[in-house]
Order: sequence, then C-alpha cells, then structure tokens
Amino acid sequence: MLRKLIATLALAGMFLGPAVVVTSVAVLATPAIAACTPGSLIVGPVPDSLTATTRNGETVTLNRTQLTHAATIITVGGQTTGVGRPGVVIALMAALTESHLRMLANTSAYPRSGDYPNDGNGSDHDSLGLFQMRPTSGWGTVAELMDPNYQARAFYGGPTGPNYPSPRGLLDIPGWQQLDPGEAAQAVEVSAYPDRYQNYQPVAEAILTALTRPAPANGGGSGGEVVVPETTRIVFPLPEGTWVRTSPFGWRTDPVTFETAFHSGSDYGAADGTPIYAVADGIVVHAGYTGNWGGLIIVEHTVGGERIASYYAHMWEDGIHVTEGMTVTAGQHIGDVGSSGKSTGPHLHLEIRPGGQGQPAIDADGWLTDHGAEGISGGTATPATCTLTGAA
Repeated sequence: MLRKLIATLALAGMFLGPAVVVTSVAVLATPAIAACTPGSLIVGPVPDSLTATTRNGETVTLNRTQLTHAATIITVGGQTTGVGRPGVVIALMAALTESHLRMLANTSAYPRSGDYPNDGNGSDHDSLGLFQMRPTSGWGTVAELMDPNYQARAFYGGPTGPNYPSPRGLLDIPGWQQLDPGEAAQAVEVSAYPDRYQNYQPVAEAILTALTRPAPANGGGSGGEVVVPETTRIVFPLPEGTWVRTSPFGWRTDPVTFETAFHSGSDYGAADGTPIYAVADGIVVHAGYTGNWGGLIIVEHTVGGERIASYYAHMWEDGIHVTEGMTVTAGQHIGDVGSSGKSTGPHLHLEIRPGGQGQPAIDADGWLTDHGAEGISGGTATPATCTLTGAA
C-alpha cells in the first residue's frame, strides 16, 4: 500500500541536486529487522600477514590474499543466520585444510576455470576454489565455484544456501553445534582424510580474532568510529544487460522545473525489481526512506586506502534488503530498483562520494569505469539475508 501511495504522490523528475545532510525517516520495526541486528563478526582491517601455529606445532604464515579470502568467509558467516563464530571457525578450518585459503583453479579438469581470478592451479580430481568443491557433486557451476563469496555461502548452506538441500552445507548437518569442529568440517567436506581438519583449529581461531572487531553500538555512521577493510573488488551495481544510462552526472535541465540544475548522481534505467548490488565490500551506514531520495541505502567502503561512500536511491520499501550496521560484500544483492521519492520511473540513482557519507559527489559512472568494475550476471549475485519489511 505504501508503494502505491508513494507512486501516486511522487513528483515527476529524477533526483537532482547534492544533499549534504541526510535526514532519516523512521521505519517500522519488523521481525525481519530484528533478525538482521549485527553481531560481533565485523571485519576490521586485513593485515599484510598473520603467523599462527597448528595443533601439531607447525608454524603457518598467511599472506594478505589468503587473509582477504578469510575475511570473505567471516563476512558471509556473519550475514548468515545461525552460523555465528563457531560456524565461521569450522569454515576457516575447512578452507585452510582444503586449499590453504587459496582460490584454486583446476585447468586440467576445467580449462576455463583458469579464466577466473585465482591464486594458483589445483589438481585434486575436479575440485575448485577455497573449499575444493566439485561441480560433478552438485556444488555449482565452474563460474559459481570460482567465486569465493559463492563458495562460502555454499559451505554454510541452510535454506538460503545456493546448494539447498543437497549437497549439505554446515547448517544442514543435524546437531553440528555439538560436534567436534573438525568432525563438523568433515561432515560437509566428506573427505577421505577426516582427521586433518582439527589440526587447523588454532589457526582458524587466530584468524577470526585478528580480523574481527566488536560491532558498532549505534549501527555505524560517518564519524570515523567504524574501520572498514579494503575492498576485495569493484562491481557494477546492476546485472549485465538489464540497464541503460538515462541521466549523467553534472549540469542538466531539471525534468520538473525545466531549469538548469546540478545532478549529483548517475542514473541507470532498469525494470522495477531489478537487483541492485553493492559496488564494493563495506558497511551499511543508512537504509531507509529519506525525502527526495525515496528508499536510500548508503554503504561506506575503503578503496585504495580511501574512504568512499556509495549511495543507491529510489527503492521501494520492500526493495531495501539491508539494515544499518550490516557488513556487505561486493556484488551482494542489497536492494531492488524502484521509483520512490522524486522519480519519473524505475531507475537506480547512484552516487560515489570520496571521503565518506555527506562529502561531495563525483561522477559515479566514470569512477566505476576507472576502477574496472566487474559486470555481474543475474544468476551470480549474493542475495541479502534480511529485508526491511515483512508486510504482504
């Protein structure tokens, strides 16, 4: 009903004009919001290296690339209901054992796996990636399994997992919380060497301690109290083949007043309900309804050592899939295209603001091009695990 009301009352014209101060509009609390309250799995800065000791006394040194993969596993675990710290430790144990936290291609079994970003070439049957998952066992396609985010979601499994109900992820193992962590890892991996996983438990716990920090008490903000780790990649915010450029950044004729005005974002026309993806790893600092923006999500990132805020505007109430304080990953499905606020039709208004929330905007379209933003097909995005509305 709110959606219809907004559509009826919305002013003609796409969003224009820079807004330095954003005033939040209250959103009614729902069970879905409560389920999304951030826990303690907020990833801080990823160090250049980490040294830890296995259970059998071996010293292990992990580099920044390996720790970045660990950060992805932690982040996805923190977003997945029911996983928590115990589940993340198990996932890290499994990835350490299977790939030493490396994203492995397997060109002898799948030559095209070498075309995806990887940390080397493996040779274990037709296994791929961090958790050495096999396409022939039903874990996913080669393209999916060469995505570390997808592999983490598949390992955790559960009703929202991409492999549900089979093969089983951690959340699909009855009583996994009562199992020894190594036994739980083995229950997912079904390895011929079931006793290997326990050896890496101390390393997994050291990684989790080193990479996480307490969640912000007030859901974040732009005051500098939240440390946002360097992003692992930059992606385009809409699926490939679903959008057209409709209004660029800069001076233009206002579609409502027909006067010259400054447009602080880049507009991409797309069908109502088209998924919107986070352009980089980061932390949500705003999610709700705000004046002319309509449904607005703001995510803060660290890109090349610089704080960056990305703004996504004009979503409907049921098209906002994150809450303030949530950690998101690049390519995560955070919202859906709508036409709320000051909008003439369904589109995404995207802004990029170096320095963080409230700072002046730059040309978002040019920024994405300069950073080589990856295109994402409609079937490979990570869906958000919560939404702002439970209403029918």
